[in-house]
Amino acid sequence: MKFSFRQFVKNRTFVGISCIVLALILCFGIAPTVAGDTSKQVQISRVSKDIPKNTLITADMLETVRIGSYNLPDNVVRDKSDIVGQYSKTEMFPHENVISEKLSSTPLGADEYLGKLDGTKQAISVSIKSFAAGLSGKLETGDIVTLIAADYGDLKQTLTPAELQYVKVLAATSSDGVDNDSTQVKDSKNNTSSDDTPATLTLLVSPQQAKSLVEYESHGSLHAALVYRGDTATAQKFLDVQDKYLSSQGGNPNG
Repeated sequence: MKFSFRQFVKNRTFVGISCIVLALILCFGIAPTVAGDTSKQVQISRVSKDIPKNTLITADMLETVRIGSYNLPDNVVRDKSDIVGQYSKTEMFPHENVISEKLSSTPLGADEYLGKLDGTKQAISVSIKSFAAGLSGKLETGDIVTLIAADYGDLKQTLTPAELQYVKVLAATSSDGVDNDSTQVKDSKNNTSSDDTPATLTLLVSPQQAKSLVEYESHGSLHAALVYRGDTATAQKFLDVQDKYLSSQGGNPNG
């Protein structure tokens, strides 16, 4: 079947007109809708200062801003009330949106700390010989404590060793192996045969401190006094003071 030149021109004219009509529909119909979506603003809370890992997030660490809602991921946490009081699972930096995967309702557990040991510090457990010696079972992961040696040596002295002034608690663990900040504690309370009173403290220390702990536990009884509980950045200031003292005594706080 043959098409005449006139039919060919008519077909091209029809196609051209169809393209123009489609373009007009896109310009005046769909485009304004898309433009409206891209220009829509929403209010969110985002990070205003450096937040270290495992830090309790407070309101002063956040800022409120308005940003475009177009393509904003569903996991971005918009409401400040859903962020404040949570713990950071990773480091966060200024102007960063807070996503749900980076938040935790509980602080970093002991097992996670143990997985981060890099050789500069050690984890060591010491016995808690009485309920009172372990702060009546109230110590938690991340606490900064002072270790006091009671009934030490032949003279039964009570000492507060300078090298154990500020020490981080990794875990307070019962004789059943349940950590004080573990979800297992809640389960153990439903089991009358389980004793969740802390029997040991696992501490993050330098090799020098580890030797002292073994000495004081072997010849006395250790008690823990709570010094600080709160955000990681402030807790680190206490540990920095301790490391500075250890360096002044033995050169390297890690050995």
